[in-house]
Amino acid sequence: MSPPLVSPINWGVAAAKVRAMEDSWNSCDPGRVARDYTIDSFWRSRVEFLSGRVAIEAFLTRKWAKLAEYRRINELWVAAGNRIAVRFAYECRDEGGNWHRAYGNEAWELDPDGLIRWRIASINEHPVAEAERMFLWPAGRRPDDHPELSDFDF
Repeated sequence: MSPPLVSPINWGVAAAKVRAMEDSWNSCDPGRVARDYTIDSFWRSRVEFLSGRVAIEAFLTRKWAKLAEYRRINELWVAAGNRIAVRFAYECRDEGGNWHRAYGNEAWELDPDGLIRWRIASINEHPVAEAERMFLWPAGRRPDDHPELSDFDF
């Protein structure tokens, strides 16, 4: 789990939280990701509305059963009070072997323990050719020396 927050949140703590969440998502372990959200966390992801850790874990289990080679980069956009705005991009391969890149923004509200109690995600996705992929590290955590999201020209 991510470290507890100091309220109001400062940039360094928020950046560490955003990176910890990126690492969690890149594990593709639904249980690990779900533990970073409150028991009664509310989510909106595209057109799905979820409530609670159990629903989050089930959603991610379904998601990652259909996707392979998932790689995600998060970037802190804004931090204020107990809220964080994140921009992100990820690449993955669907069940047909086609590559996709998604871009999105998330708004988080955190509880005093640093767990996300509210997540609203807006995501757009498009197909990419394998030769156009940019997130090429081995499965799991993005290496520290890999470019950040702002280093890409998109």
